[in-house]
Amino acid sequence: MSRANAIDVRRLVERLRASRGFQHKTDIAGVMASLASRLPRGTDNLAQAVGVGDDCAAIRDGDGYLLFAIEGMVADFVAAMPWFAGYSSVMVNVSDIYAMGGRPLAVVDALWSDGIDSADQILAGMAAASLAYRVPVVGGHTNTRSATSQLAVSIVGRAQALLSSFHARPGDRLLMAVDLRGRFEDPHPFWNASVNSPAERLRADLELLPSLAEDGLCDAAKDISMAGTLGTALMLLECSKVGARIDLDAIPRPAGVDFERWLGAFPSYGFLLSVREANVEQVIARFAVRSLACAEIGVADASRKVVLHQRDMSALLWDFNDDPFICAAADATANAGATADATEQASAIDTAS
Repeated sequence: MSRANAIDVRRLVERLRASRGFQHKTDIAGVMASLASRLPRGTDNLAQAVGVGDDCAAIRDGDGYLLFAIEGMVADFVAAMPWFAGYSSVMVNVSDIYAMGGRPLAVVDALWSDGIDSADQILAGMAAASLAYRVPVVGGHTNTRSATSQLAVSIVGRAQALLSSFHARPGDRLLMAVDLRGRFEDPHPFWNASVNSPAERLRADLELLPSLAEDGLCDAAKDISMAGTLGTALMLLECSKVGARIDLDAIPRPAGVDFERWLGAFPSYGFLLSVREANVEQVIARFAVRSLACAEIGVADASRKVVLHQRDMSALLWDFNDDPFICAAADATANAGATADATEQASAIDTAS
């Protein structure tokens, strides 16, 4: 890893805020407003049921939690790369479960295609990921008489201890853990460190997340989504009603890759963790043992503002006080006692991943 070349941080902020990944996430606010408008007590009803922003819903079940999530693949991605879209539909759901400190149980799919031949490569990709991650496809919905191909996959898992976007605190160190042993799936923003990698290694790398939760070393995390590293950081920080100062030079990155493209990438293995200062060295060491990059990229604070800096340059990326990103913080405030403690109820729905 090497430091990024000096960039105009203010211009970077402008491009990030206009990016497709950021805009997809800010759409969540409209979805939640529409739901709230049809419920008797509006956002209070939603706050009592879910804390919008986590990677899965976490539902108390005996001495643990049932995890439930869904991912829909973007239509142009399915059309351009059907095999990889099928593979990714399972892979990203598996990542969501581990990001919450859980382990996956099974997936189901909803698939539309124009004939069975059009579905063949999508299904082949799903099967490959199912075998690699040892997560069975146990059913779903299929329509092979559709004019276009569409794909969504849902997953269930189980956790003993939760990692949640609602648990970051001022003073926490923001860590980024990522597998740099991959390549971009050109021309798309997908960093592929999964396909053709040893399946046993993939599963063992993911096992780090629930082990951190169960060993009490971390309780706040989120997997890096299509919003990229910084968009994912915004969601995590907003949910916890904190801000942060993020050092662009500290972000782990592959050699020879355009830095701004990397910031917007969806890595097949990438997580942000908010870690108490006393646990930082232990957490970084666990990833290092498995040859995974992990570095401190920022510090959480009480400002509810996210500032990017590189050397002597800085710029405000987002101010949650004035401009909610996914409205997670506002929903949490409506019933802070209910949503801040993800151990008591369903903690999340991320409808735009």
